[in-house]
Amino acid sequence: MTEEFSKSGRNIYYKQLDNRNYMSPIGFTFSIARFPKVSFFSNKASLPQITLGTAEQSNYLKSLVHPGDRLEYGELNIEFLVDEDMLNYTLIHNWMTGLGFPETPQQFKDVTTNDQGQRDLKLQYSDATLGILNSNYNTIANVKFWDLFPLSLSTLEFTATDTDINYFVANVTFNYLYYQILDKEGQPLTPDYVNKTLQR
Repeated sequence: MTEEFSKSGRNIYYKQLDNRNYMSPIGFTFSIARFPKVSFFSNKASLPQITLGTAEQSNYLKSLVHPGDRLEYGELNIEFLVDEDMLNYTLIHNWMTGLGFPETPQQFKDVTTNDQGQRDLKLQYSDATLGILNSNYNTIANVKFWDLFPLSLSTLEFTATDTDINYFVANVTFNYLYYQILDKEGQPLTPDYVNKTLQR
């Protein structure tokens, strides 16, 4: 088994990690492609779980379980600070309103019409990127979410009884097609990339 992996060049399983700096949970950024000029000052984000299905093979002693061929992705949850003009909150709100069009079908038409006035159903979705930062706050990897759209947006509770100023924090939940973990140049983190990193 060891020789087989060695010949194929997939020696990532037999290398020792030299970098003992561990990933910080506070080093991340979040951006949505359809809103390139709007900042989402995220203070909490969860990298969704992925679950691989299984295939069961009947056996007279005990059923055998094999890896399946379908991945299930969990929802993406982002917590962000609402800016004073409520721009980032309003953009998510309007996106959801356009998809659900509670008043008139024109709302859905507006959200799926491009700048040239042409209908494009792909505008229902957007790509998004969760940037991973190292201990020096430099980008080391990006998690790219493909064909993302919002599922829920939390309430904003106004109250005049607070003596301290607590800035608004909103939670938004997204669904998406799938995600990829990319390097800072946007290239997939393949076994070859990991090997090169370990050989530095």
